[in-house]
Amino acid sequence: MPKRVIPRKSAPVKAIKSSPPKRTPSGDLAPDRIAAILKGLDEAYPAVECALVHRSPWELLVATILSAQCTDVRVNMVTPELFHRFPTPAALAKAALPQLEALIRTTGFFRNKAKSIQGAAKKVLADFNGQVPQTLAELITIPGAARKTANVVLGVSFSTAEGVVVDTHVFRIARRLGLAKGDTPQKVEQELMKVIPQDRWISFSHQIIHHGRQVCDARKPKCDRCNLEQLCHSEDKTWES
Repeated sequence: MPKRVIPRKSAPVKAIKSSPPKRTPSGDLAPDRIAAILKGLDEAYPAVECALVHRSPWELLVATILSAQCTDVRVNMVTPELFHRFPTPAALAKAALPQLEALIRTTGFFRNKAKSIQGAAKKVLADFNGQVPQTLAELITIPGAARKTANVVLGVSFSTAEGVVVDTHVFRIARRLGLAKGDTPQKVEQELMKVIPQDRWISFSHQIIHHGRQVCDARKPKCDRCNLEQLCHSEDKTWES
């Protein structure tokens, strides 16, 4: 099993402000502000990578399907035995659903996920000669692979940026930073694609996801540890007392 590389953590930057600044939407999308946000992300997370452990595009596809409404940590606990028992799309396509359900039960929604990953295996075999396709249009035809999953596989496995991965962290933080206002992941993705340079779409998503896990928490963001604090106009900032 490949060794997981843990991204380096930069030293936290202490916030100077004692209260949130007034929101200035007109300046949120200014090129110099976006450049400053990207620079801050580079400084905080210079070597980020996908947290899902995998050895091939196929394993990443399955792991990403399993990660829906489940932590990457939990998925990484489940996939080694899953891929040991069913190492190829052909093997997984022939598996008995009760076996798959038992192996992935702890990821939640295991019955639907078992059907999805087996459907994905059959689709890859039938339509793509057993290989994970390398375009968004083809990937989203695979059971369980919506835009987010397709963007993960394209970016991580093929270094192809056809879109921006918008998970719960990217959705939340893009709105907090004023980079997007959409009320669905699809709308937020389209907004981000307009303001973030395409050559940064892949790294931006990874960095924001790490930032959401480590600093910009949904309920109580650690604003005193955030090196983007002075660029953020969110109204739900919090500081340790």
